Amino acid sequence: MINPLAFLNSLTSLNKKLLRDSWQIKEQLTAIILVMAAGIAVFVTMFGVLDSLKLTRDTYYDRYQFADVFASLKRAPVSVKQQINEIPGVSISQSRVVFGVTLQMPGMDEPGSGKIISLPDNHAPLLNQLYLRAGRLLYANEENAILADESFFQAHQLSLGDKVPLIINGHRRDLKIVGVVLSPEHVYSIAPGALMPDGKRYGIFWMSRRSLEAAVNMQGAFNDLTLKVGRNANQAKIKHALDNILKPYGGLIAYGRDQQVSSFFVENELKQLQAMGLMVPIIFLGVAAFLVNVVMSRQIALQRQQIGMLKAVGYSNAQIAWHYLKMVLLITAFGSLIGLWLGNWIGGGMTRMYTEFFHFPLLKYHFSADVMIFAVLFCASAAISGTLFAIVNAAKLPPAQAMRPPSPPAFTRSLLERLGLHAQLSFTSKMILRQLERRPIRALLSTFAMAFALCLLIFSFFMADTMGYLMTIQYELTQREDLNITFVKPVPYRALEEIKVMPGVLMVEPLRQIPVYLKSGHYKKRVAITALTKNPELYRAIDAQLQSLPMPDSGLLINQKLADILHLKVGDRVSVEVLDEKRQTLEIPITAISQEFIGMGVFIKLAALNRLLDDSPKITGALIMLDPNHSVTIYQKLKDIPSIISLNITSVIRRIFEQILAESLLMMVGIISLFASFISVGVIYNTARIALSERGQELASLRVLGLTPVEVGTILFGELTLITLASLPLGIWLGQWLAGGMVSSMDSELYRIPLYISNSTYAYGAAIVLLSTLLSFYLVWRQVTRIDLVSAQKGVE
Repeated sequence: MINPLAFLNSLTSLNKKLLRDSWQIKEQLTAIILVMAAGIAVFVTMFGVLDSLKLTRDTYYDRYQFADVFASLKRAPVSVKQQINEIPGVSISQSRVVFGVTLQMPGMDEPGSGKIISLPDNHAPLLNQLYLRAGRLLYANEENAILADESFFQAHQLSLGDKVPLIINGHRRDLKIVGVVLSPEHVYSIAPGALMPDGKRYGIFWMSRRSLEAAVNMQGAFNDLTLKVGRNANQAKIKHALDNILKPYGGLIAYGRDQQVSSFFVENELKQLQAMGLMVPIIFLGVAAFLVNVVMSRQIALQRQQIGMLKAVGYSNAQIAWHYLKMVLLITAFGSLIGLWLGNWIGGGMTRMYTEFFHFPLLKYHFSADVMIFAVLFCASAAISGTLFAIVNAAKLPPAQAMRPPSPPAFTRSLLERLGLHAQLSFTSKMILRQLERRPIRALLSTFAMAFALCLLIFSFFMADTMGYLMTIQYELTQREDLNITFVKPVPYRALEEIKVMPGVLMVEPLRQIPVYLKSGHYKKRVAITALTKNPELYRAIDAQLQSLPMPDSGLLINQKLADILHLKVGDRVSVEVLDEKRQTLEIPITAISQEFIGMGVFIKLAALNRLLDDSPKITGALIMLDPNHSVTIYQKLKDIPSIISLNITSVIRRIFEQILAESLLMMVGIISLFASFISVGVIYNTARIALSERGQELASLRVLGLTPVEVGTILFGELTLITLASLPLGIWLGQWLAGGMVSSMDSELYRIPLYISNSTYAYGAAIVLLSTLLSFYLVWRQVTRIDLVSAQKGVE
């Protein structure tokens, strides 16, 4: 056991001095350490989670042979696969049957939907291999048995051997679950049209190839294909060759892993983590560097005579510099240890949260040595750079000069005094303004540091604001239906008559969706055209002013994001290659541009589409408004319509999105708010303590002359109050700028977020900063009330 007294006796004189000096300003150092720890914690959390997700993803994709290219089609004979294998660069190809299903789960009023995928009968799948979580895999040619995705299995609290009622191709099948699996193709498993996973209402299943072929009349054929390409293969040429082969069989445009929905969501999350992991720690460590500079500069100024005596008795410049540098490293060491521990703890919690979104076989927080080393070095560099100039200047002072008190500063009349503005102010107000005017750089840096605290608070609350606003636009202005259904194949209008007469159905609007390939010059994109009635009420395209746009009599109404990708504007013509039925190629003008935030909508009037396709009036789905008192009855009746392949309940989609979002945002807002408070307290407290140490004699003299403690406190805290108030508009502007950066980083094809910050966010952020300031004032006020009027007026010995 270490003897503290023996340990102290073993220290050198300079090290003993270091401990004494650190203890005397322990409160100031604690504030700096907390700000440093916050910066390191954010860095370690974000990049630790980022590394964990990347390592897990890359290992999973590689080990379980996640495909590189995907393609869907109507129907092609198995013999076509030989042509595909001959495409240069294709290393593995796997054909399969994929079909949409509806679910009739007992105990669940609303119907669910899902997808069933075939598995080879005689061997394991070559691509998109399955990870067996529980049970067993399918036997060769096994009938009436399926494998279920783990999220669906857990959401319904099923057991191995339970049967799931599926409607496949219009026929009900009760299929037994023999195994629970995960697939690299469905790490982020969402239903079409949704943004968040819902394992209860959307399931992925796997069935033997021969059994599924028989169920959907696809014997000797396939309708889905995945490819693995060579390491140096030209993927663009492979996709082009694949499209040419599959075109006669109703092939849709092939796409790469970057456009596969699950992979896209994972990659998008990684990009956001990387942006946050770089941006926020820089703010914290920048503020910490400023605080270290202020504290160390003042510490060196107070110990000027001590430095002279140390040099006079033989200590070298290097030894003096190293002595003060050790205090900086001591601060960094404590900040790093607390930050690493805190980051590890928060990172573990965030990783567990991600398991609700991403379904990997194993996802654990990976605290890599690289992240740890870089975080500590980054922190140390910020701290040393903030004090290096002051330390070097102190070490260079000649002993004789250092032992003399510094020359008094030569103050002149300030600009405000020359303008005569000081004449209108009180005695205390003049003292406050003069103090600010004489140290403008410090005041400016303190203002920026406080502004960064408010900036982070606004940014954290902004995420909740903008997502709530997005939900309001999407589900109150755009998607106003209660229910949207999709049929197995296009059907005549009369298919809606059965639905319209159901009790509780208030409104039904038909729609038709067709996959197309849009081309404008050398820009191209695969999307789906949605045909609606002329003035739809249940699904409305909106403009930048959130006003409803009617369907044009001729031409297309496209989303602004798609217009940007294809470089289109109103009046341009776009080539539309229909990837369905007759495969026509049409030239259609752009007549309007909408501003939806989700997806890349392309809209047209239903009658116009049928006319352009030279087809009889058909629909692929419908939008329905319900009387909530009859919803359960309607759900049950819709379950029994075999031609319906999928059904989405808008309120359920919104509720799931808000629940998952609320959980993740609550954690993020709480953490950033706490850390931003560290900045507020750290900046104000340190600035106040420095001011108190610099002006101790002056404040004591004012007390002797008759000023009350409150008047003295007003002089001391008035400067800091002005700094805090000046930081508020600057912090609001920085918060808006940071929010704008997040909006730009999340501008993707699947969704965008609006730049919307509510007034309450500004109020909450400012309130937290002001409360932190008051807390700092209280802590320093306790020091003010303890000023010894006699000793404070003595010089430093």
